[in-house]
Amino acid sequence: MKIKKKGKSVVLKRIIDVVVSGIGLIILFPIFIIVGIFIKLDSKGPVFFVQERAGKDGKIFKAYKLRTMVDNAEKKGLGFEVEKNDSRITCVGKYLRWGIDELPQLINVFKGDMSLVGPRPALPYQVEKYSEREKRRLKVKPGITGWALINGRNILSWPERIKLDIWYIDHWSLWLDIKILFKTVWVVIFKREGIYGKDGVTRDYGR
Repeated sequence: MKIKKKGKSVVLKRIIDVVVSGIGLIILFPIFIIVGIFIKLDSKGPVFFVQERAGKDGKIFKAYKLRTMVDNAEKKGLGFEVEKNDSRITCVGKYLRWGIDELPQLINVFKGDMSLVGPRPALPYQVEKYSEREKRRLKVKPGITGWALINGRNILSWPERIKLDIWYIDHWSLWLDIKILFKTVWVVIFKREGIYGKDGVTRDYGR
């Protein structure tokens, strides 16, 4: 019975993902256009930053984000690490990095690459180094937001993130997802912390 209920919940989770992401993309489309114009006026390069990420079972997909740094930033400076006052961050990007830059990933949610809630998607080279315990993150679809994100985000160490991600997977329910979604709004709009680590650096563990 529990297995059947969980199966139904997984199907419902996908339905919610499709409906919410679809409506979200329609509502946000005009905003994406306006923000895109500002991004283009602010610096050279594309509006969207497209990067390969590892999804469920390690399947590689292309994740979309609004570009917040100069073009080809990952090949300059600290690479995938970003400092709080990093010169590669554009003027518009400083504001987008509060979480707005992640909204295009609603496209990934609609396509089925991601879910609204789940562990943040990691880079392929990081997954190659995963221990058996860390590979448990790959048992579910990655999310735009997640349990680790609302409980510290980049302030957390990698082991702490893994612990929280595994806790989420073991205790997953639709109600937990709803709780995370509501708390995400609070964290992004009101709390505004955790974008950078304690040392002022963002390390891409799957941001």
